[in-house]
Amino acid sequence: MLLSVVVTVHRAQGYLRATLESVLGQGPDGPELIVVDDASRDGSARIAAEFAARDPRVRVLTLPEHRGTGPARNAGAAEARGRYLLFLDGDALLRPGALEAMTERLAGGGPDVLLLGHDRVDWWGEVTTPEPGPGDADGDTDGAGRGPTVPERGAVGRERTPRTASGLVRDALSTTVPRLFRRSLWTTHGLRFTDGPYEDVLPVLRAGLLAADAGTLGALDRICVRHRVRRGGTFATTPGRGHFAVLDAYERLRAETGHDPRTEEARVRHLSAVRDDPGRIAPEDRAAFHRAAALPGSYASLLARETARTARTRGRAALLARRKTLRSRVMRAAYRTDLHRPLNPGLAVYGAYWNRGVACNPAAIHAKALELAPHVRGVWAVSSRHLDRMPPGVPYVIEGSRAYWRAMASATYLINNSSFPGGFTKRPGQRYLQTHHGTPLKTMGLDQRAYPALTRGAGLERIVAHADQWDLSLSANPHTTEIWDRVYPSGYEHLNLGYPRNDVYFTAGPERAAEIRRRLAIGPDRTVLLYAPTHRDYRKGFVPLVDLDRLTRELGPRYVVLVRAHYFYGRSARLGDDARVRDVTGYPSVEELCLASDALITDYSSLMFDYACLDRPIITHAPDWAAYRASRGTYFDLLSGRPGDTPGAVTTTDDELLEALRGGEWRSAEAARLRTAFRERFCPYDDGHAAERVVRRLFLDEGT
Repeated sequence: MLLSVVVTVHRAQGYLRATLESVLGQGPDGPELIVVDDASRDGSARIAAEFAARDPRVRVLTLPEHRGTGPARNAGAAEARGRYLLFLDGDALLRPGALEAMTERLAGGGPDVLLLGHDRVDWWGEVTTPEPGPGDADGDTDGAGRGPTVPERGAVGRERTPRTASGLVRDALSTTVPRLFRRSLWTTHGLRFTDGPYEDVLPVLRAGLLAADAGTLGALDRICVRHRVRRGGTFATTPGRGHFAVLDAYERLRAETGHDPRTEEARVRHLSAVRDDPGRIAPEDRAAFHRAAALPGSYASLLARETARTARTRGRAALLARRKTLRSRVMRAAYRTDLHRPLNPGLAVYGAYWNRGVACNPAAIHAKALELAPHVRGVWAVSSRHLDRMPPGVPYVIEGSRAYWRAMASATYLINNSSFPGGFTKRPGQRYLQTHHGTPLKTMGLDQRAYPALTRGAGLERIVAHADQWDLSLSANPHTTEIWDRVYPSGYEHLNLGYPRNDVYFTAGPERAAEIRRRLAIGPDRTVLLYAPTHRDYRKGFVPLVDLDRLTRELGPRYVVLVRAHYFYGRSARLGDDARVRDVTGYPSVEELCLASDALITDYSSLMFDYACLDRPIITHAPDWAAYRASRGTYFDLLSGRPGDTPGAVTTTDDELLEALRGGEWRSAEAARLRTAFRERFCPYDDGHAAERVVRRLFLDEGT
């Protein structure tokens, strides 16, 4: 047996079920799982017993009295039979695919200690990846890790830059980095967790030094373990003098290692982090802790330097704010002057997705205008954060710049799929085309009154004021026209002309799709599934509702899954990238991804309405349909199975999704019948010529 996972449990009933499932869900040949119930008085013991009753891989040890994490882990290690040991807290998670990655890494022998990549998720759902190193303050092992973090970079399957030998040792001298221990190393050297807080300092750091000296220290930088940070109720979130115990832990380590100089840097970093953590050392105790720890310098001088740095930072921030305010006033004054100058009949300003670059309907209109209305010069409004998205040779102005305000004041044509930030003044004679960026399934505009949190403080008054600026509103189907007319009540004209961004689905031939696949390094014999879920207003960060590792593993190597997260989550789904699961969130054209795919797996994304133009299978995978409808509201029942409402196969669990794909439901005659009705309802205007119709109507003033 390769691996024994020891999970210690005390007051973890709200977390334990997911923890155990994360280990057992690694496959039928998964590790031995030893659950040590540290006399927990909540429902943890009942949950552990439930798992043991149905899975022979699970064993439960019950301690007669509460002993703490150290003794509980020792009890589990004594019962373990695997070649390696992994210790997890009752609120930690073993990430999907972690066991497979560890097994591959350990093939052929493996190191005595294997450091594992990890991340954290807080109670708001925000995921961060801690910087490796002993500076983290998480000296105990209750999963309430604090200390330095960076925005999430790693994810399952993603490798970081290989560590140097010194960096490897540095990480081995951090108690926050999870690791596998060869059981023979653990038993031969009599390694044991100590009683009381910070029980892992001695055995974990000593094992790291033993492996480093023997040349048997390794690392797997794939994210294998996720720590779930609790809001409170743990030792790590309760400040007090109990945290002075970390001083004794390092004294024991010094004695056991003969004052090995490598431990001193780890000690200083760890103790400094504990001192500065408000969840551990109260402000009134920090000077005493600093003196007891014999940390460099006096605490008074350290505090004075920190106070001075804070003052300098605040001073710089205030100066920058004053400069920004002054610059804004100058820009506004120049803009007010430009508003009195004649409009330029040959200038159009384009924008998409709040100035994220060239995309969507405005991009298709711009391209067609270059062909049919070359007398109109188009420039793009783009945020400075997204300048790298601008294709070479495309004119642009940076949002908020002098050139931006001059263009907004003088352009005759304004084309956007969202809005132009900054509060511009629409002039008489300007023509504003609102293209929108999707057919509405979820509630929009004034219909959000029943869900006030969705406006994010913008206010319904601002929504209506924005609609008052529109002269023309583009629509892809009668359903959309009816919704817009009600939720954006104003005097604009509806253009029932179809979506220009969908033209490519009718004009691109097989050779275009083949070229895109070659660019993505996907062979012609692979079945490509595009997984494109939408944004959840009630959830922070992108969390796929499909077990992608299981999906690709059970479907086999013939399948490739392209993962496209919503643009609200940035340019990466943070899932890694391998031969079978490809993160294409940052790929510039979603239309090209659609052309390259054989089927779409989505939930409530408006992409489904566009994809229907291709007449390719659409699978609606909606495990949280009830929650989504309750939090966001929808205009029809996507899961009803009624023709016109449902575009094809419907699944709500991973098992159902796999069965739909393996059993052929996704491309059955019934699915095709539903897709036809869906396409007839939502794609009646799309025929490959929508951009031409819009250009002729807007720039050439031709009737349609």
